[in-house]
Order: sequence, then C-alpha cells, then structure tokens
Amino acid sequence: MNGVIPLWKPAGMTSHDCVARIRKLLRMKRVGHTGTLDPEVEGVLPICIGKATKIVSLLTDSVKVYEAEISLGKQTTTEDQTGEVVAKAEVDSGLTYDACIEALESFQGRIRQIPPMYSAVRVEGKRLYEYAREGIEVDRPERTVTIHEIDMLSKELERVDQDDVRFIFRAACSSGTYIRTLCVTIGEKLGYPAHLSKLVRTEAATIHASETVTFEEIEEAIEQGQLNKCIRTLSQTLTFLPTYTPKDDEEAKKFRQGQVFPTFAEMANDAYIKIEQPDQKVIAIYQNHPTKDGLMKPFKVFE
Repeated sequence: MNGVIPLWKPAGMTSHDCVARIRKLLRMKRVGHTGTLDPEVEGVLPICIGKATKIVSLLTDSVKVYEAEISLGKQTTTEDQTGEVVAKAEVDSGLTYDACIEALESFQGRIRQIPPMYSAVRVEGKRLYEYAREGIEVDRPERTVTIHEIDMLSKELERVDQDDVRFIFRAACSSGTYIRTLCVTIGEKLGYPAHLSKLVRTEAATIHASETVTFEEIEEAIEQGQLNKCIRTLSQTLTFLPTYTPKDDEEAKKFRQGQVFPTFAEMANDAYIKIEQPDQKVIAIYQNHPTKDGLMKPFKVFE
C-alpha cells in the first residue's frame, strides 16, 4: 500500500496518536503524518503510507488553511483555551466589527512570529514545552511566515462577557505559522489581551475537509476489503506540482535510475516537478540542481 490517507483528525488525539492508530489498523510500519496538530484541534491531517512517506516533507511544507475563533479580553500561558489566564481586560463596547476586519487584513503577507513557549520547537536540543513545564523562560528563535489570505467569517462580534468578545476568521498560511500566536498579535493590534479559543484545519496539501475520511470510515473500509477508497495515489495528492510525462520507455527508465537531466525551460522556475507515466503512476520528483545551473536532479524516486 502506497499513498496518502486524507484523515480527519479528531479532537483529543495527538498527530502521533493518529499515526500509531493507522499503523495498527493497516499493520504496517511506514506511516508518517504531514504536520503536527495540537491534541484539542481537529481537521485535515494527511497521513502518508508506504512509499508515499518520501513526500512527507513536501506535504508538511504546503499551504494550510484554518478556521479560528479568537477571544478578546484574556491572554493565556499557552496562547489558547487550554492555558491559565495571565492577563485580562474589559473589552470596550465601542469595539467595532470593521475595526476587527481592518486588524485582520493588516496581517496578510509576510510577518514575523516568535513561537509560543508551549510548542514543539527545539532550542538547544530541548522542546520549548519542556522548558515551559519546568517554568523556564528561554529565548525563542523568531521566524518569518506568510499569511496568504485572511478573511473574517463571523457576521458580527459575539460578546460572551465583558472580558470575552469573539469572532471567527479564516487564514491560509505557510508551514510553521502559529495561529495561536497570530490571535495574540491580532489582539495586540486591537489593544486587548487575546487567545485562540477554537481551531479547525480545513485544508492541507490541497486536501479539503470535504475529501477526508474518519477512523470509523477507515475501519469500515478495511472490513469490506475496500481500503483503496480511503487512499489517494501520489498523482492525486501531488496535484500542486507541475507534471512531465517521459517521451518513451527509455526516457522513463532514466528517470527511474535517478539520472541528471537538463532543466525544462518551461518549468525552470518551479521548485519541484512530478515525473509521471501516462497511467498516472508517479516515477519520481525532480528539483533544480543546487550546484549545477541548467540541470535538475531527483528529489525522490519511487521505483
């Protein structure tokens, strides 16, 4: 079995839990997820199995889309609803819907973020959340991320309490973006402490929520001997890559052998190219050669 299971991760499970369960269900070891989701977050989590584990890094680095609920009025230790409140402020009744939209739009584009202390980022060989649990504050590496699109989804602001005003937004962003941290900075822009109160990932690696399967559906498919219904092929998964089809069997053989080729002029600006047979079987993924201009070399070979 080789391909990608477009899993809908349920709340209450870690990404590692999901991998372990898929390994058990499929009775195979070569299984990997494509980007960590916090335990309390549900949503799209592509799971690679078999030879498809070779593309984990490609899918992990792809654009992700989230629907997030922000709560203005309180800031927490974890920057989400699971943490302890560390700052609180009454939200002015004069806060307008339009002001919130303007604040959201100001974050579209490239922005700088400092990962939260409760995150899996490593500093000097140790996870940040490990330092946080020990009560140790450490310098965190700032990173640049891209917010490709950010839009208001709520039709109006929801006032839960004097120190809890909420709205929901959608963000399409680059890998490594912390939506928790984005909520905190949106709050700062509006002049209030804030945290992420709910999060759902609706898209990852071009896989939309409507295309996902649940663990229950996977188990049912296994019982019926129809597991293939739950697995996307490499070709179906890598639709975001430009495709080249070898001219003949001899050229296809050279790609299978991982030979170096001249760069295709029409694809010279593409980071990766999918080499695919007429039957849509992916032979390899190629990339521009890092040291030899005008040439491309294999990134991954599947045969």
